[in-house]
Amino acid sequence: MMNAQKLKIIRGVLWGLLALTILSTAALFLLKETRSSQKPLPVYGFVPEFRFTESHGTSFGLEDLKGKISVVDFVFTSCRTACPVMSARMSQLYQAFSGNEAVQFVSISVDPEHDTLEVLRQYAQEHGATDQRWAFLRAPSEKVKWLAEKGFFVSGDFPMMHSTKFILVDRQGRIRGYYDSFDPQSLEQLKAQIQELLEQGT
Repeated sequence: MMNAQKLKIIRGVLWGLLALTILSTAALFLLKETRSSQKPLPVYGFVPEFRFTESHGTSFGLEDLKGKISVVDFVFTSCRTACPVMSARMSQLYQAFSGNEAVQFVSISVDPEHDTLEVLRQYAQEHGATDQRWAFLRAPSEKVKWLAEKGFFVSGDFPMMHSTKFILVDRQGRIRGYYDSFDPQSLEQLKAQIQELLEQGT
């Protein structure tokens, strides 16, 4: 016959398991409610049709953005001020999503006269781009300026006054955010919102 002490222990364990189950259920409910109450990322516009050349000689356009989550920036390889920092930060993001084919990175040269395909390939190598998840593009200056100003709504005063923003584009080619490449907090927000788009499938 079970003594009173053992019965007390068993009751305590059962009550503990019940309390743990209730707390776990409540936590899952709160997490679900928090996620459902989060505001969706804004849509700032749609990337227009464009056709540039990637550093390996292949064409790259809007259809290459669609179907993937993209982070876009505008740089030039001879820059000695903002661009080295931007490309270093882009490299960190590229590494953070290593192996995830759903996320890609796109750097567009604002100095195509200097940034030949060979120069872009060398620049890509220097910044650790080892696969097609990070594309380096060039096109005539007037086309790059048009895409920056009319497509991504950032400065087209090239090359010195180009934008230092990272631009988040979803799988549908919609612009979902702008992020200060010099602000660590902004970059953490970018990573979180990339993950959010991945989870949403958008």
